[in-house]
Amino acid sequence: MHFVSIAFELVIGFAALFVMTKILGKATLSQITPFDFISAIVLGEFVGNALYDKDIKISSILFSIALWGSLIYAVEWCTQKFRGTRSFLEGSPSIVIRNGHIDREAMKKEKLDMNMLQNLLRQKDVFSVREVAYAILETDGTVSVLKKTKYATPTNADIEQQLQIEQRQKPVYLPVTLISDGKVDWENLEKAGLNEEWLLKTLQSRHIDRYKDIFYCEWKKDEGVYLEKM
Repeated sequence: MHFVSIAFELVIGFAALFVMTKILGKATLSQITPFDFISAIVLGEFVGNALYDKDIKISSILFSIALWGSLIYAVEWCTQKFRGTRSFLEGSPSIVIRNGHIDREAMKKEKLDMNMLQNLLRQKDVFSVREVAYAILETDGTVSVLKKTKYATPTNADIEQQLQIEQRQKPVYLPVTLISDGKVDWENLEKAGLNEEWLLKTLQSRHIDRYKDIFYCEWKKDEGVYLEKM
């Protein structure tokens, strides 16, 4: 009976966790933040305690999983519904290498030393900091890398051009998010050297009159504006 009881509780716990992961969605599971990591440990403790503690009933573990899952779902709902809560609840990416130069203040803020940075870069097949134009520390602890032109993997277009003329190094520009979920990021707009008048004219040229009609809009110095409507 002891083994039957363990098997029964394990199956129930497995089913409950499976249902919860389905409700939370794949996007949440693919981007594990420190908060998500702690949540996974807590859920594991719930199931483990239910298996080996005779005083804890299966109803208690189901209630705990349901309540904890509801709290996680509420956090995810807030970040999707209210744009201002995202940086607080999920964190925000940090640029640790900017225009080929290491941002020591950003690294200090993120508690990131050179050894850790080099390790993260090597995971992206980058073995020298000199190859990097921009490196962004994401909220899940990984690094996204934009290489300098001469170190980037050549495309078919680059190869064809190289056959005609000698390849010349071109400047690398980082795309800037101007509008997300219908909200303008005025700080990014100012950092990009742009203003509201320019933004309105750009949108009007595409027959768009309201910011809230735009799902996503980014600007890149060498390519201009890219946007997606709601």
